[in-house]
Amino acid sequence: MFENFDLSKMGAMIEEAQRQSQKMQEEASSKQFSAKSGGGLVSVSMDGNGEVVDVSIDDSLLKDKESLQILLISCINDVTKMVEDNKKLATTQMLSSIGGFGAKS
Repeated sequence: MFENFDLSKMGAMIEEAQRQSQKMQEEASSKQFSAKSGGGLVSVSMDGNGEVVDVSIDDSLLKDKESLQILLISCINDVTKMVEDNKKLATTQMLSSIGGFGAKS
């Protein structure tokens, strides 16, 4: 399992992983993901860190609490999945660039 693994390079690999992780966090902060539901009646935007940065609700939904709740939950779930998928992709790319941990054999 570890035949070609050089432990003397472990410190450098850890430092590189920390640099890549910091870069990944900075890039995530600048990305924005948006989802819409109800044909655009509700939209939610998050940054790459998963923080909600904008919510838009059509005025027609303000009188229909149940529909608003359903559409808002759907929209939040969709945009959260986008953020998580982006994090997984970035992590896989980072690991594969620092020693092949994310690469498939």
